[in-house]
Amino acid sequence: MNEQPERLLVDDTEIARLTQLVKELDDEEQVRLTLDDGTVVEGVVAVRPAVQLFRDDAGSGMNALLRLDPLEGDMPPRYLWLDRVVEVFRLGSD
Repeated sequence: MNEQPERLLVDDTEIARLTQLVKELDDEEQVRLTLDDGTVVEGVVAVRPAVQLFRDDAGSGMNALLRLDPLEGDMPPRYLWLDRVVEVFRLGSD
């Protein structure tokens, strides 16, 4: 993966929140996510994201990249940095 997150989390509380979000995102789970800017997105979790260590010129920190497939249709997947997610609502499955 060549993507670099906009924010690197270094605070223990933020990293714990990120880890908790990962636990809420099961493989193939249909979810509605609220982002930090109020945007609401829906989709299917392709695979549970993993918290990863990233490094940049300012230092290192953690984040996770979520692949969210569309609920239906042939739209391309959406990729979201997990630090932007403020709420996860499980929609269930078909």
